[in-house]
Amino acid sequence: MSEQVNASWIASPDRPLRGELRVPGDKSVSHRAVMLGALAEGTSRVHGFLEGEDTRATARAFEAMGVRIDTPNASERIVHGVGLHGLRAPGIELDCGNAGTGMRLLSGLLAGQSFDSELIGDASLSRRPMRRVIDPLSMMGARIEAGPGGLPPLRIHGNNPLQGIEYKTPIASAQVKSAVLLAGLYARGETAVLEPHPTRDYTERMLAAFGWPIEFAPGRARLSGGHVLRAGEVEVPADFSSAAFFLVAASLVPGSELRLQAVGMNPRRTGLLAALRLMGADIREEPASGGRHGGGAGGEPVADLVVRHAPLHGIEVPEALVPDMIDEFPALFVAAACARGRTVVRGAAELRVKESDRIATMAAGLKALGVEIGETPDGAVIEGGRIGGGRVDSHGDHRIAMSFAVAAQLAGDEVIVDDVANVSTSFPGFVELASAIGMGLQAG
Repeated sequence: MSEQVNASWIASPDRPLRGELRVPGDKSVSHRAVMLGALAEGTSRVHGFLEGEDTRATARAFEAMGVRIDTPNASERIVHGVGLHGLRAPGIELDCGNAGTGMRLLSGLLAGQSFDSELIGDASLSRRPMRRVIDPLSMMGARIEAGPGGLPPLRIHGNNPLQGIEYKTPIASAQVKSAVLLAGLYARGETAVLEPHPTRDYTERMLAAFGWPIEFAPGRARLSGGHVLRAGEVEVPADFSSAAFFLVAASLVPGSELRLQAVGMNPRRTGLLAALRLMGADIREEPASGGRHGGGAGGEPVADLVVRHAPLHGIEVPEALVPDMIDEFPALFVAAACARGRTVVRGAAELRVKESDRIATMAAGLKALGVEIGETPDGAVIEGGRIGGGRVDSHGDHRIAMSFAVAAQLAGDEVIVDDVANVSTSFPGFVELASAIGMGLQAG
């Protein structure tokens, strides 16, 4: 099935979830593999590339700037690097689609170019705040114009010498950190980023794997300009955020047991795993299987995750876990709604400025299914219990759409999930894969 604009799903309980599966490649690693491969000296081969709309948009942006990118097979890219200063003026607007990662990281890279460029996105991306990257890049000497309120489109002026800075981020954001570090490749002197809480370190790991000298530890990173990126092989692990829906579903549906193959286990990404275990989940890590994985540029750890049904109970989610699970909260909300007792989420205000206001959208959808949930400015209080049938609107947010498909596996009646087209941005083939392991899910 190919998702269409304004498409819906009909979801309902079917049977226990069983089998082995490999979810698509990690979106964050796929974005960065194309970006650094394009700026490297030599030819890079990327295995496990996510064939999603977001990552394809990033690849198209670099093709528009003169980078040859071949596709010998599905989920594989050969990127013919042009070197750090080899990009050409695109002559067109660079459309990032729905990809906040693509737009924010590109803004850092493009700030150091000799040519002007403009970044645009879809309706959802055009509502996401960009001032958080514009401000530090401007401190480095970049000239970036945005729309009202610091929203896209972004017009980035070339020929502006950049100067390294030490930037203390007011919010914990891997995208902001990465934008500053990527601009630092073009800057004089040292560029350092200090964070209030550690965030995922994909950019740092991949820069090191491509041969750029960089020092990093949880909550800080430092590099200097004037070096060279060297092409290499990139093995993209299976995306933990995509695996999250099946971890929650198999934990909740009685009789379920799934093996999720070669999942990326970046310690700054797997906060949901820790939270689910605190709730009583039975999830075991084993050596990775399922073909190519590990060992290539990117430096990402992988493991198979074996998950069995287990009764879950409510918890107060430790705030220390929040930055490491910020994309997985929609799935966590579903786990909480089906758990015994109360779950409290705090410190997650960042959810209000994702693809949708994820706190408000999840609260509205869960209430429509009969769940008792109260919003707070930076989280929610969720009373676990029974889930009923009904109709929910994902507001074009792919992670919310998939989370309600999971919730429906515990519902008392069918659940209709509206506005699911954007699922293709991060998880092409979700319906087919979900159906194959036992979820009741079909096009509406």
